[in-house]
Amino acid sequence: MPRTGSSGRPAGVDPELLWSQAERPRRGRPPAHNRAAIIAEAVALADAEGLAAVTMRAVASRIGAGTMSLYSYVPNKETLLELMIDHVSGDHRLPPGPSGNWRADLREIAHEQRAIMHRHPWLPGALPAQQTLGPNTLAVWEYTLAVLAPVGLDARAMLETFSVLTGFVASHVLYELAQERTVEAAGRTSGELLDKQARHLRSVAAGGGFPHLAQALEATSSDPAPQAVFDRLLDRMINGLTAAT
Repeated sequence: MPRTGSSGRPAGVDPELLWSQAERPRRGRPPAHNRAAIIAEAVALADAEGLAAVTMRAVASRIGAGTMSLYSYVPNKETLLELMIDHVSGDHRLPPGPSGNWRADLREIAHEQRAIMHRHPWLPGALPAQQTLGPNTLAVWEYTLAVLAPVGLDARAMLETFSVLTGFVASHVLYELAQERTVEAAGRTSGELLDKQARHLRSVAAGGGFPHLAQALEATSSDPAPQAVFDRLLDRMINGLTAAT
């Protein structure tokens, strides 16, 4: 038996129906709303209040429509989420083509992803639920595969490389966002919290029971800049993913 959503309609996303067909014009009076406006309002709501706040009822209220009328534009919340993910994927500033420096291009792709995820904090958590790829997402994939073409990876490895890279960025942004919430809740700066943690770890390591930890702490900055940390980890990720070349 197929799953059903809260409206009683079949749940799940049909990619052919979603992406291969434009919104069909209706007979009679022009529609009061359109899919693009609905998606924009859903994204704005998620940006402001989190993905849990995005319900069909809440989005309908924001555009001044009845909840049931929203289903004539978007059949279920799963489809709405797919549309939202592809909408924000359109934020990517894609060059006309690769620069010829594939490492630099991969870094730039990752930087773009990180910036987009910080603008839309719900996105990292939404990506694992993504069921299909829309036109904006496909454009990013196509550009990335063009960047990776000179690396010498086979087709599957190129696809997996971008998937793992995206997963790394999403995971790191989730960590950064959690740290920001922790700092805000503590009422201190990130540097103050890191210094307090470092003092604790050094006092523990000084007992001699953790020699490797003590050595690592000696070489670690007490207040690493978030961008520098991201870039350092990103370079390691890229090196690891392309090591076969």
